[in-house]
This record gives sequence, C-alpha cells and structure tokens, in this order.
Amino acid sequence: MAPVVGQTVTGSRILCASSRTAGLVVPEPADTLPTTTLDDFVITADGASRRRLNGVVGGEQIGRAELFKAACCNLGESFTTSPSVDVSYSDAATGARQIKLLGLPGTYVQLLTENMPAFRGAASPYSFRYVPGPWMKSIQVSKGTASVKNGYEAITGQIDIEYLKPQDPQGVSANAYFDTNLKLEVNADANWHITPKLNTELLAHFENSWGHHDVNHDGFADMPHLRQYNLHNRWNLFTPDYIMHAGLTWLKEETRSGQIHADAGVPRFRIDMNADRAGAYMKHAFVLNRDHNTNIALMANADMHLLDAGYGYNSYYVNQKSVYAQLLFEHDFDQKHNLAAGLSLNYDFLSQRYRLTHNPGDASLRQSERETTPGAYVQYTFKLDDRLTAMAGIRYDHSSVYGGFVTPRLHFKYSPWRFLSLRASAGKGYRTVHPLAEHNYLLASGRTLVISGLDQEKAWNCGFSVSADIPAGTRPVKLNADYYYTRFGSQTVIDYDSSPYTIAIYSTPGLGYSHTWQIDATYTPLRGFDIMAAFRYNDVKSTYADGRRREKPLTSRYKALLTLSYSTPLNIWQFDVTCQLNGPGRMPDPYTLSDGSQSWAPRYHAYVGLNAQITRWFRHFSIYIGGENLTNFRQKHPIVAADRPWSHEFEPTLVWGPVHGAMAYIGIRVNFGKL
Repeated sequence: MAPVVGQTVTGSRILCASSRTAGLVVPEPADTLPTTTLDDFVITADGASRRRLNGVVGGEQIGRAELFKAACCNLGESFTTSPSVDVSYSDAATGARQIKLLGLPGTYVQLLTENMPAFRGAASPYSFRYVPGPWMKSIQVSKGTASVKNGYEAITGQIDIEYLKPQDPQGVSANAYFDTNLKLEVNADANWHITPKLNTELLAHFENSWGHHDVNHDGFADMPHLRQYNLHNRWNLFTPDYIMHAGLTWLKEETRSGQIHADAGVPRFRIDMNADRAGAYMKHAFVLNRDHNTNIALMANADMHLLDAGYGYNSYYVNQKSVYAQLLFEHDFDQKHNLAAGLSLNYDFLSQRYRLTHNPGDASLRQSERETTPGAYVQYTFKLDDRLTAMAGIRYDHSSVYGGFVTPRLHFKYSPWRFLSLRASAGKGYRTVHPLAEHNYLLASGRTLVISGLDQEKAWNCGFSVSADIPAGTRPVKLNADYYYTRFGSQTVIDYDSSPYTIAIYSTPGLGYSHTWQIDATYTPLRGFDIMAAFRYNDVKSTYADGRRREKPLTSRYKALLTLSYSTPLNIWQFDVTCQLNGPGRMPDPYTLSDGSQSWAPRYHAYVGLNAQITRWFRHFSIYIGGENLTNFRQKHPIVAADRPWSHEFEPTLVWGPVHGAMAYIGIRVNFGKL
C-alpha cells in the first residue's frame, strides 16, 4: 500500500484542548478535518514525515514516513535522519545506547511517552531498545527548556513518543526484519473498535540476535546475544465530555555478551543481564465548559523494573518502582489568554545490591534510594493572532531528599511575516542522579567505580532560533538556525582522567556549560525529491575535581548531515540515502600500559557514515532492503586491553564510533485495513 500523504489533523476546539493537556487524541470523520496545528504539538497521520513544530516551544516532529526511511527497529535507531539528536553505543560490550542533545548526554533529556515521564533510573541506559520502531506514530523532539507541565527535569530538551492509537482505523499490520548480523525482529499490532466509543489495541514485539561476531578478532563478541519479548495493550473510550486512555505494558529481555573464548586456566569474562519490566497507565479528561475550553484531566502511570546484571565478577541488581501522577486544569479566558495549572507527584524507589570490584571474595553491598517529590505549577499563555505567542510558567517542587526548589520557564514566538518565525526561551531544570542505575554499564570496566559527593543537578538553559521560508523557484527553502546555551550550577561528571585505576562519579559546583549552534535547510527541487542538509557545532566543557575546566570527552565537536529522498510517481518506489560526517573529539587522558605503550590516542578523528534504503510499495505490503555504515568504518579498538579482561587496564566503555562494520538488511511490512 502506498504511503499516506502527510496530513495534520485536529478535533474540535474543546476536544483539542483536552488532547493538548492530557495527551489524548480524538478521532473525527476524515471529510471534516481542517488542516491546522495546535499550539503545543501536532497530531499527524501515519504518512507524515519530518516537520517543524509550529507552537511557541520549537522543535521537530519525526513522523512514520521518516521513521520508515531508516527501517528503525527501535527508538535508538530512529534518529538516523535527525540533525539534532545523536545516538551512539555507551560501551562495546553490553549494547547500551545513549543519545546526545545540545552536546550533552541523554540523562538531561526528559523522555516522555504521550506526555508522561517514562523509562527513568535503571531503565534509562537501555530504554532506547525498549520502544520498537513500528509501534511509534511519531517522535517529537523539543530542544532547550520545555513547558512546566511535564515537570522540572528537562534541561536540554524533551523527546515525546506517540504510539499507534486504538482509535486509528481498524486493522492489522506486521513487520519482519532480518540483517546480516543475524538479528531478527517481528512486530505486530491490531486494533478493534468494540463500539463506536470504545477501542482497544494490542502491540507485540519479538527480537532475537544470536550472532557472535568478532570481526576485529579481539576475543569479544561485537554485539550481544539479545532476546526480547514486549507486549502493550491499550484502551480508548471517547464521549463528547469525557475521554479515557489506559494501558498495560510488559517486557522481558535477556542479554549475553563478553568473551567468546578464553585462555586455558583463565575464566571467561561474561556479561549477563536479565531485565523484567511491567507497567500501567491511565488518562482521564473531562470537558467542563465548551465555550471557554475549560477542562480538567488526571493522568498517572506506575511501573516496576528489575535488572539482574553481571559484568565479570562485578554485579548489579536493582528493583525499581516508579509512580507519576498529575492533576491539571486548563481554561481559556478568551482567544488571547489561556491559564493552565496543576499538581504533580513523582515517586522513585530503588532497592540495590552490587559489587564494584572484580574480586569474587568481596561481599555484595546493599543500598536503597527513595525520593518523593510533590509539586504544583501555573502557566499563562498569551496569543495575539498568529504573530505573537508568549508563555510563562513557574512550578514549585519539594524533594524528600533535596528540599524545595523553584523552576521558572519562559518562551516567546514572534512571526512578523508568514515566512519568518523568531523564538526565544529561557528556564531552569533540575535532576536527581541515580549513579549506579543510570550508569551500570560502567561496571564492565576493569577500573574500580568510585561514587562520592553527589548533589542534585541544576542548570539554566536559554535558546534562540530563526525559521524562514526562502523563495527558490516554485518551492521555498525551509531554513532553520538556532543557538542554545546550557550553564550548570551543579553537575555530575564521570571522571576517567584523574586516575587510570578508577572511574569517579561526583558532583562539582564548578562551571560546566554547553554552547550549540545549528543550521539546517530542507528543499524540494522536484516533486517527490527532498533534500535536507544540516551542520551543528558543539562547545561542551566541564569542571573536574582538580579545578580544571576541560572539554567533555567522547563528544564530537561538529556534525554534518545530508539526506536525500526520492519517491516515484504514485509512490511505488522510494529511495533514501543518509550521509553523516561526525567530527573529532577528546578522549580521556591516556596512560601508559604495562607493555610501555599508550592506552589510546588523546583525540579521535572525524569519520563518515553512509546509509541507504530502497522500498517497493504494494497494495497491502511493502518490501525494503538497505544497508547501514556502508563506508565500513569501525573504531579499531573499541575494547582496550581485550586480551586482559581481568586487569584494571580493561576498558570497553570508551566508544566514539561505530562498533560494527557494514551491514545489510531486508524487511517486509504488511498492512490490512478493516477486518
């Protein structure tokens, strides 16, 4: 079936307000849908590609069509064509991925699923493989400080995932994927319209990677053997004055990695991780006054995450329970003035058992972390036609660990002409650090992990952006340029530099900052042919325990991106190419190994990556083939001292480039409409 032409859909004014606040989506008959956008976010049909968010909070939305270009298997593989988000491996042993936004790690990005915080603490290092790509309807990326509605944690931005909906057109779809690394994925989703008002949906995912490749012959598997089962059941109830969304989630994942073979008499260095996750969520929205868009909503989720991991003789077990709840109210005084207010609650409990040394005789230690954070916020929005929008919000939260703190945030959007938009933002963010839970992959290192002197992270973020449509023949060039500055008052650093024997995690009150400049342009010179080019420059530094302010390691100074996409008439064939230039960066300070050589070079160099895909669309299915990392570039020695895994010199966590070489894949998507 040919892809659907991108379309923006909204419901009535009152019901749109409910979806804006509570993250609920309301269906309407297709022949009555206007082409408009909401202030806060955009709801799109399946075929929508990438677009700029039109509200006062700027950013980009990655639609289904854009996700299909990368044949993404999970959330971590969904940003291949994004100029703003970088995704890389955290280490060369566990398969953990991390994102970076504004040059800073993903821990400073608030991850949401349909406007609710998700995948916190122990789930965060591996969360990007917990969301299958075919399940996603869209991904919204907001850079810089965000609205106070969703909490205080967004420092560099937000990533909000929209899943497929129970109220989408009834049908069944499936996707199968296989690549030359012997990775198989199968996804399926089906929804039923039980009554005109009640709908349900079942999402299923299975993944199995059973290859034990060792292309660089270092004795370690290049990618872990991973098996994952993932289920998601969703419900939707819609009446003119009441909307309900609810669902249950379940996930089980087993990961095996480490040495393939070991020398005689030497134990094999193994990495084993077992994760079990279960959760539930609900959203209720009540329309109180249609004339003034007055509504009240209650939304909540709860989840439990178990992780039992072993890294050689190091071990980490965590039982994490998290609860989030929010009660919110919204009212339009008139077309210019809007008020939103709410109460929220965050609760996190982590029961942990761990051993931080590779001595099997050392006893395991136990530690519990508990934090309860109630909060309240108020937000005012002023809108003057389509030219000027201002949004000011403030919230107060009280942590059971750190006490009370205030989060102010301010956004402006000014459009003097239809082809030009100016945005500015400023605000503060806070974050509680769970060092072992968020960085447990560091236990794979031969160094001793030392944690001390942790404090709540605090940072200001301000940004400015310009978006313009520049005439160029019959179609304009869509140009966007932005700058963001993040300044930390208290920052947690991972210090590889101070000692070759330890990895230290501590908080520093010294100045840490990030300057990020980006420019990107999109142009359609011919019908069906889209070009996007982008360039970003990062200046990121942190202050360490010795007082020195240094360039943050493993952070590329720049990134350039070029994407080409062409669809033949009637959308029968589609061709997509993505080329990426990743700039150089600093490595942690090298030290002298036992054989007299340096552990690694002080800096890594730039490299080029290339992905390509061809898709053939049919009536009810499509077939796609493609390749990733077609330049076949690999970091030569992603694991330092791989022949000595039980020494302090063993280091698999300094990954700056691709761990795997060129890879080819094939897949099929099947889609059946009404049953």
